[in-house]
Amino acid sequence: MRTPIAFALLGLLGASAHAIPSDVKVLAQFDLGFAKCEARFPQMKGHADEAYLALWKVKPDDKARADLAKARKTAQYKDARKQAQKTQDNSSSPEIEDKLKHQCLATWNEAQRNAPQGGGKP
Repeated sequence: MRTPIAFALLGLLGASAHAIPSDVKVLAQFDLGFAKCEARFPQMKGHADEAYLALWKVKPDDKARADLAKARKTAQYKDARKQAQKTQDNSSSPEIEDKLKHQCLATWNEAQRNAPQGGGKP
């Protein structure tokens, strides 16, 4: 079973570094998964853009953040997010919770490696 963060991580395999993907479906799935991470790890709250950009090896600058904000305003993103919410597994089994925890930590670690300055760990 895959969570939204896993979909974003899988998308990395086919992407080139230093380019934000144009697939709003991946962004929507990532955003939903990252919201779960923020609920579990308060240190992650407000760092979704940095974490997403880190997965793509993109510098978290104003232009990159603006590109993400623009993508999130599109009808395609909104549709993809609604679809992802419908298909998202709401199960809270220990296995799924453990997998989500590991994915959150891996995403956070990657964001910290990509950050211009250090940061805390969840």
